[in-house]
Amino acid sequence: MRLPDSFYSTVRARLADALDVRGLDGFLATTPADVAFLSGFFYIATERPVYLWMPREGDPLLVIPRLDEEYAAQQGVTVETVSYFEFPGVVTAEQTLGAALAGRAPKQIGVSAGLSIGAYRALSRALGGSTLVTTDAVAKLRLRKFPEEIPFHEAAARICDEMLGAGRELIADALRRGTELPREDEIARHVIGFGTDRMYADYDLVVYTTKLAGGLVYAGPNSALPHGLPTRRRIRPGDTLILSLGAAVASRFVESERTFVVGEPTAEQQRYYEADQEAQEVGTQAMRAGRTCAEVNKTCLDVLRGHGLGDYIRHRQGHGIGLQNHEAPWVEDGDHTVLEPGMLLSSEPGVYVPGHAGYRISDTVLVEETGPRRLTGYPRDLASNIIEEVR
Repeated sequence: MRLPDSFYSTVRARLADALDVRGLDGFLATTPADVAFLSGFFYIATERPVYLWMPREGDPLLVIPRLDEEYAAQQGVTVETVSYFEFPGVVTAEQTLGAALAGRAPKQIGVSAGLSIGAYRALSRALGGSTLVTTDAVAKLRLRKFPEEIPFHEAAARICDEMLGAGRELIADALRRGTELPREDEIARHVIGFGTDRMYADYDLVVYTTKLAGGLVYAGPNSALPHGLPTRRRIRPGDTLILSLGAAVASRFVESERTFVVGEPTAEQQRYYEADQEAQEVGTQAMRAGRTCAEVNKTCLDVLRGHGLGDYIRHRQGHGIGLQNHEAPWVEDGDHTVLEPGMLLSSEPGVYVPGHAGYRISDTVLVEETGPRRLTGYPRDLASNIIEEVR
């Protein structure tokens, strides 16, 4: 799962240019996604801090807990590493970093906007004489995926599509056998386990920053809650069912979400489904280089408004995807980022009718020179997503 050293060399060279433009002596990465992007070291965030110092000139430095030293070596991390013993520690992670940088005297240090107040204060004390400056230097580098990253997203897309198939088959099998239909939480556990097993079957060393596979499953009236969590409610004939799934290979995420109908759809279900499918298609095709996120979002959601469903819109069309399953840019009215080749986005408009159900179709879409390309390919039409009852 490790990217080639040439990838990290290119990233660091581009970061150095970005820091030079901003008048910064270096960047201090403090989040799992930024650390992984810049160094190839993957870790799970705990109370123990990890800091990656990326100077504008010179070699990077990674500060990690001592218990992670062997794990970093196992991952093939080549960055110079220093460690501290424990948290909170007699010598803290921040003091360890300060001691390591004592002879380098950086004056202006860039940090991400997500740095906590507590970490900011601890770093400021340990790096006396340095000023911490919020910068978007790394965030902007991550907006456009590098060519080496795309195959990992493509691999995750294939697994995510297979997870949808596994969830559908669990319900279809129960219908064939005439047994109780599974609960929402049972389906979620099944598809997450399926995706995780696929990852470990395909790769020798599995790494991630947050999770390998995830699933939100909701049916019937529960599916009208866009971010509702799976419950113990059993699926029923006639239900509208949303499988909202994600997977990551080398922590390169994708989303693949589909709406299913258990049994013959009613006219009402057909109306909502087909309106959402049309919006998703129009919105996906609008994801072209040169257009702004705001323009694409309006184009997509105007389809639903045109069907008289404006009151049932609960969220934007989509968001960026990368080392995190939600990251910039945001396909929403308030984001005027211009789309460029290499950006990876979700296209997931939804219709949510209180007391009835929700409908959402989501693909992970790569913006290319020639237009948008879906990485996820599970069927989107209603006929393909009817889980038929056995009569």
